[in-house]
Amino acid sequence: MAANVVVDSNVYIRLLRHRIDPVARLGAWIGTGDLVTCGMIRVEVERGLKVERIRSRLATFLDVLINVPTTNKIWEQTVQLAWQLDRRGKNLPPQDILIAVSAHAAGAAVLTDDVHFKEIPGITMLDPARELEGWPVM
Repeated sequence: MAANVVVDSNVYIRLLRHRIDPVARLGAWIGTGDLVTCGMIRVEVERGLKVERIRSRLATFLDVLINVPTTNKIWEQTVQLAWQLDRRGKNLPPQDILIAVSAHAAGAAVLTDDVHFKEIPGITMLDPARELEGWPVM
């Protein structure tokens, strides 16, 4: 496992849909490493939560993670990477590109099963099915 890991929103969402507490599961999994997040992940995860108690618990958890601020430099790198990928015929969702750029800025791997990240050069992907014991199958 990498020392720093960005947990993609799809991991949080799948755990929540299967009634698995992401705070407990991810906190135990990371061990001595550090979890990283960014604003886009927070928006993607928190917007779909219907129960305030769960949203509040997850928001508190996200508050203590390393946060990559979405600076002008991050936006510029996101635009540049999106442009380069588009020229190669890889039209990826901009939120995935932003998350990848944020992960790169933090020197972090990305825990995700979103195939879009395979198209982004320089990103180390960690497969939740291999990393997280009891990963729920869809």
